[in-house]
Amino acid sequence: MRRLHLPDAALPLVERALIHASAVPDGAQAGDSNERLEFLGDSVLGLVTADYLERTLPGADEGELSRRKGRLVSGEMLAETARRLRLGDLLVLAAGAAAAREAERPSILADALEALIAAVYRSQGFAAAAEFVEREHLAHVGEERIAHKDAKTALQEWAAQHVKSLPVYEDSDSGVVADARRFTSCVSVAGREMGTGSGRNKRSAQQAAASQALDRLRRQAAQE
Repeated sequence: MRRLHLPDAALPLVERALIHASAVPDGAQAGDSNERLEFLGDSVLGLVTADYLERTLPGADEGELSRRKGRLVSGEMLAETARRLRLGDLLVLAAGAAAAREAERPSILADALEALIAAVYRSQGFAAAAEFVEREHLAHVGEERIAHKDAKTALQEWAAQHVKSLPVYEDSDSGVVADARRFTSCVSVAGREMGTGSGRNKRSAQQAAASQALDRLRRQAAQE
């Protein structure tokens, strides 16, 4: 509790927030795991983040606020905060899931953080939950991370504006290369293949393909 800077009164709900569904026996009540708290915490996080952005960015329009909120509440960002708080060390999982190191999965870490936010909200109220989110999560995400548009988003916006079409991705499993599984993705815009990329998962492969396509399209537009 000292690590999380939370009062002892929050302990019962915090403990439930760290119980993964895999650790709950069949037939147990839904509230015995952190899933219901995760559901609530998602909404609390969204409201706190929206309020924070609206207060701190008076010059941003609705589109910019929405993009930044999407980044701040993304599973990637939440998992980073959960790792910094070492929530994986505290998670309770079934023996098989623990042996498979499931506590390191970004989705499980992100869910645990959302459940923890709900635990603070339930035990201490909204103001305390907002303070916890701002102190432990929002304050640690740099401006460059919030404002950054990933390549897929940037390509989609460019294509919608310039060719009134959305990118189409074709993914394939490249098999094991250099002791690691690799994926390949090809992206087409308006029926023309514009980029290819590879990575350890489909998302990273698509991002690499989108980055190549975006660079190619921008260079072509500059030459016209």
